[in-house]
Amino acid sequence: MTVQLGAVTIDCADPRKLAEFWTEALGSEVVVDHGGEYLLLTPASPDGVMIGLQRVEQPRDGKSRVHLDLRTEDRAAEVKRLVALGAKEVEEHHIPGLAWTVLTDPEDNVFCVGSAE
Repeated sequence: MTVQLGAVTIDCADPRKLAEFWTEALGSEVVVDHGGEYLLLTPASPDGVMIGLQRVEQPRDGKSRVHLDLRTEDRAAEVKRLVALGAKEVEEHHIPGLAWTVLTDPEDNVFCVGSAE
């Protein structure tokens, strides 16, 4: 038996509202909406992974143990665009050959935008 990664799901209070941010951020669209309780977004590329947005009543407590890592050629421009959509910039990191910016989406879920340096 083989298993494949179908989607990465983000817990949130309002999946439809959060979908407004992520569809703009990723250039994707909602492909499945299960009554506003669980939404699936199309992958940003043909070989990409779908993003799920799942309604969860409990607020997040502490740091997310899993997060999205996005990649781009122009990190500064992409971070600026995402902040204009409603993300918040948290911090930057640099190691030899790689840099990334940590952000949060409108519901404070952590994600990163990285690029080669």
